[in-house]
Amino acid sequence: MTTATSNPPARAAAILIVMLSATTILSQFFRSSVTVLAPELIVELKLTSEALGMSNAIFFFALMAAQVPVGILFDRIGVRFTVGGLAVLGVAGALLHAVVRDGSELIAARFLLGLGFGGSFMSVVVLCSRWYPRARWATAMSWVFGLSMIGVGLAGTPLALAAGLVGWRTTFMIMAGAAGVVGLLFVWLVRDDPPGKVPPPNPPETLAAALAGFIAILRLPGLLRVLGLQTVAYAVMATIMGLWAGPYLHDVHGLDAVARGNVLIAMACAQFLGVLAFGPMDRIFDTRKWVAITGATATILVLLALASNPPTVLAIPLIIGVCATSSYGVAVVTHARTFYPDHLAGRGATTANMAQLFGCAMVPVVTGYIPNWFPQTAAGYSPVAYQWIFATIAAALGAGLMVYATARDVRPSSQAGHPMPASAGDKSGPTGA
Repeated sequence: MTTATSNPPARAAAILIVMLSATTILSQFFRSSVTVLAPELIVELKLTSEALGMSNAIFFFALMAAQVPVGILFDRIGVRFTVGGLAVLGVAGALLHAVVRDGSELIAARFLLGLGFGGSFMSVVVLCSRWYPRARWATAMSWVFGLSMIGVGLAGTPLALAAGLVGWRTTFMIMAGAAGVVGLLFVWLVRDDPPGKVPPPNPPETLAAALAGFIAILRLPGLLRVLGLQTVAYAVMATIMGLWAGPYLHDVHGLDAVARGNVLIAMACAQFLGVLAFGPMDRIFDTRKWVAITGATATILVLLALASNPPTVLAIPLIIGVCATSSYGVAVVTHARTFYPDHLAGRGATTANMAQLFGCAMVPVVTGYIPNWFPQTAAGYSPVAYQWIFATIAAALGAGLMVYATARDVRPSSQAGHPMPASAGDKSGPTGA
């Protein structure tokens, strides 16, 4: 697989962006749907704080479990059929979500949902790097990642209103239908290569050789330092937006479901604008590393401000601000993509994504234990518990940033018009390791 040297035709590119956005919108909706419904789910399903944390984390554990097979399938049968096939599991998970009776069933449903959307975001990385010139990767990805935040918005006030009108169970049945339709359209409309480009030959590959491709990715010089930040960069926003924002706004600041939904929509809008702003910054400033460092540092400062237990008038802008500053993740994803060769694009993208998903799974689990350290109030978890949650997340991000600070920068100007080089010591050839 080789990357594009010119922009694709406008109509074909529009179809690609729309379909990539549609599948990532659904992924964002399902991964974020717990936060608005959390207070109600805690009561109806009798969830403990550990079960609540695991119900969010299991989605990311499932995404992580899917990455090795998804990476192999991307490189062997293509993105189009992999994402379309996984949609079947997504539909099954949404239907099970609609009929859960307790915490264990909720966890099982969300595990299926995670598997069903295990290829959604990595399809963006792989297809954008195939369809667009190297210098425009971050910009193209930023549009899809930005539009994906519509899913977070749908998991806000619209989900709260729908739950009030027809119930959250019926709402998930409707979303199961939407997942099925998007899966079918993805197979019908999406192509793995831009128009006019002849796909390279892809001869059969043994399982051992396929798995060796992942080992080749991990051995690339300098990649692990970038993954140090990627492990926690998205996990910050995913944990707050997908798990703690709703309970925090309810327990500490007394917001009802609709008000919480409104804040979640504002958070989604902040990330959408943030992603669009951060997307072209690597080309504007000709650096990926320092764009990411600036964004991560700003996020840590916002988290520490939240940990100081601010009043509602400040807490809401701060929690929205986390999403804006966390949008630098597109620079980290693009930075990681520059390290691995084109013929291992699928496995490279999914290997990097496993690091990200590990963080997304572990941060909710770890923070899920914190509320039990403090006595509950009449409203819910203790405000002090949330202070420790925000401080813990800030510490995790700080550790990742320290590792990333030692990584070498890969400037867009150094790659413009040049093909992706094979990695040092890579003798695998065009069909895999």
